[in-house]
Amino acid sequence: AWLAERRRELLPVPYFHLVFTLPHSLNGLIAQRSRLLFETLFEAAAATLNAFAADPRHLGGSLAFTLVLHTWKQDLGRHVHVHALVAGGALRADGTWREPKRGFLFPVKALSRVFRGKFIAALQHHHDEGALPAMTHPQWRTLRTLLHAHDWVVYAKQPLGGAEQVLEYLGRYTHRIAISNERIVGLDGQEVSFRVRAHQAGEGKRRTIRLEGSEFIRRFLLHVLPPGFKRIRHYGLLAPAHKNKRLAQARAALQQPE
Repeated sequence: AWLAERRRELLPVPYFHLVFTLPHSLNGLIAQRSRLLFETLFEAAAATLNAFAADPRHLGGSLAFTLVLHTWKQDLGRHVHVHALVAGGALRADGTWREPKRGFLFPVKALSRVFRGKFIAALQHHHDEGALPAMTHPQWRTLRTLLHAHDWVVYAKQPLGGAEQVLEYLGRYTHRIAISNERIVGLDGQEVSFRVRAHQAGEGKRRTIRLEGSEFIRRFLLHVLPPGFKRIRHYGLLAPAHKNKRLAQARAALQQPE
């Protein structure tokens, strides 16, 4: 049902798949303030995309995009990131549609720098307001140094299979958590065996790992979201408050039949 609703919202333009990932140096804070850190991730990713879209040097208009939160790796370790499905282009204030230049949406190095800046600025605000766990000045300075020590890479590409390909990919995760039953291959009363994607040559496409039952449960519970938290959010032309009106304007600009 979710996929069917998303298909009805697709515009007749190329779509782009982006991923905004938090560095693992934030995992300790996420463990203690997951709701706040997840909200900050959504806000920073959305603000970054909206800022680039509004810039006349890029598109000068409003995007249509959806963000989906994922928190896991194949081995159930914590790996917090949001996937973005973004329509290729923007609706401008004069009612026209502007397509992206040169076959890509935005320059990824610039996206990464702005995303990092927005997230760290928000984190500094939360620290100043006392919303984060208590830290000494040296501890906070060390964390900020770690966050600035490397680039925050934003993955971005135009999917070869179009928007349908990304929707099918995201649809496998939007209403599930961390691991599917088919990946669990053994239970012996002490350990759980499950399949993960192989990352090294010679391992084939899959390999099997074994975890103590208590460790398996600990990792699984890392990915239970805070009560009432929405892991799927829509922005720009897809924002619920004015979606019908704004999508109609975009379709008119693109001369898409009703």
